[in-house]
Amino acid sequence: MYAALNPHLTRWQSLALLALLLAPLLWPLHYVAQRYYSEQLAEQNQQTLDLYVANLLGTLRRYEDLPPILGELPTLRAALQTPDSLAAQNAANLELQRIRGRTGADVIYLIQADGMTHAASNWDQPDSFVGRNFSFRPYYKEALQGRQGRFFGLGTTSKRRGYYFASDVRDGGKLLGVLVVKVDLEHMEQLWGNTPEQLLVMDSNGVVILSSSNAWRFHTAKELSPAKQREIAENIPYPVLQPAPLKIDQRRWISQSRHLPETGWTVSIYTPRAQVDSPVRSVVLIGSATLVALLLLLSLLTISRRHYLERIALEAQAKHELELRVQERTQELEGANTRLQEEVSNREQAQRELMHAQDEVVQAGKLTALGTMSASISHELNQPLAAIRSYADNARVLLDHERYSDARGNLEQIGELTGRMASIIGHLKAYARGARRAPENVALQPALNDALALVAQRRQAMNVELLRDLPDAAIWVQAGETRLRQILSNLISNALDALTEKGLPRRIWLTTEQTPEHIILSLRDNGPGFSEEALAHAREPFFTTKTSAKGLGLGLAICDTLLRTLGGRLELGNHPEGGALVQLHLLPGIPGVTLTPQEETRA
Repeated sequence: MYAALNPHLTRWQSLALLALLLAPLLWPLHYVAQRYYSEQLAEQNQQTLDLYVANLLGTLRRYEDLPPILGELPTLRAALQTPDSLAAQNAANLELQRIRGRTGADVIYLIQADGMTHAASNWDQPDSFVGRNFSFRPYYKEALQGRQGRFFGLGTTSKRRGYYFASDVRDGGKLLGVLVVKVDLEHMEQLWGNTPEQLLVMDSNGVVILSSSNAWRFHTAKELSPAKQREIAENIPYPVLQPAPLKIDQRRWISQSRHLPETGWTVSIYTPRAQVDSPVRSVVLIGSATLVALLLLLSLLTISRRHYLERIALEAQAKHELELRVQERTQELEGANTRLQEEVSNREQAQRELMHAQDEVVQAGKLTALGTMSASISHELNQPLAAIRSYADNARVLLDHERYSDARGNLEQIGELTGRMASIIGHLKAYARGARRAPENVALQPALNDALALVAQRRQAMNVELLRDLPDAAIWVQAGETRLRQILSNLISNALDALTEKGLPRRIWLTTEQTPEHIILSLRDNGPGFSEEALAHAREPFFTTKTSAKGLGLGLAICDTLLRTLGGRLELGNHPEGGALVQLHLLPGIPGVTLTPQEETRA
């Protein structure tokens, strides 16, 4: 064979020439090996990237619905409605601290309409947010416009990176404040671990906000425009106002990226190119070794068949080892894919369980509303029913004594109270379905006299002295006649309940005061007054300091709701000289004019 190449060349010279002729065959081997390992690496990186993105989005989605839900909690709304109340602020701080511990959020805080933080879950920490103004943050501005605020930034107080969700808290059309939930993102870098691959997350500005490489963090991949630089200076999302350019040697890395439309972020994974070059080099070396082996084999064929057979066996063994390595690598990738599919299945099952739990919460809310309505009807009808029973007993005695004229008067009172009960039931039905009546002009003194008449026998039996300081001229307010009587009856009955355990003398004062904006009716007693707990929770349904046999805890809650629907408000407190002081703030009406009530309209 060697003589066929050139009869004048020696055996080793012929081998060298043959090697030069066969060497170009290594280029296709290099190309195929590089393509194979590049595809394997790309598939592995894509799976890793999908898993990390799923964890990142799962963390954010777990908190995005939290602000509007927490904004409906009575404790937090009360803190915004009464910003001067230290008790309400302390209650909100404790509530936020409890929720933060259960949800795992970094910080939850409540911002007033002027941008000042009123309550926070870290209220007792050195870096507390309470008293700090965050009106410059974008999430606050977006929440003021009625949209859900989203923002990534470095905490100005904690200096920790986080993602913020914000939602407005409103009372009808009035803005009370903004509730913000901060999610800590620094732990997402720790999930990456110590691997050759590098993680990189860039925001919409092209600035690296998360990275497993400290040298890349808060560097920008593109030049920032002057407008973007001004925006960064205004919002302060990074620890630097002018991020330095990101310098990555693309010759050393193989990258894959995925864009997240929900946040505007781009998640990338960078793998050292050596992870492809090294196995490719190994394959080429193996190919070269195979080529050399073939050449040596050809040379040894002339020496001994035995050597030839041994070389064939060595080649077969090398091929078998290569196949085993490829098979093991394939099995590892299949195992990783199986684990990923199992995790996706588990997440889908968790999502179904969450939706089922949400349905159960909605059903529980409906049952609670039904119970509240039933208790409200029972509470509001007790006083008219007691008066009807008293008039009926008196009418029976009057008929026995043939005092028919007086008995007829009692029956007329029973008829009027029956109509009033129908009006109360109609009002509660309208309130249950979200309906309301337009306010009308009502004289205050007649409504007050009717409310006092309902409790006259009880007041006289308790020997309670009534001190009235009201003008002789009619005081006109904007209200509903039935609703105003209902409110006054509840408040006077509460005052009598407070005087039950007090010894003589027992007194109730009724006074009025007129301001340009309101007519203020003050009701005061000389009982024990409100406790701090009662002042904090008196407006909540079913809160009562009485025994279950004496009250349901709905009186003040109903009065507060009715007054707000009339455009007024209810203030509770204690008089400096002792006893409870309740003030009704009503809108002034037109003197001497009674407007015809309009039909019910949907709220």
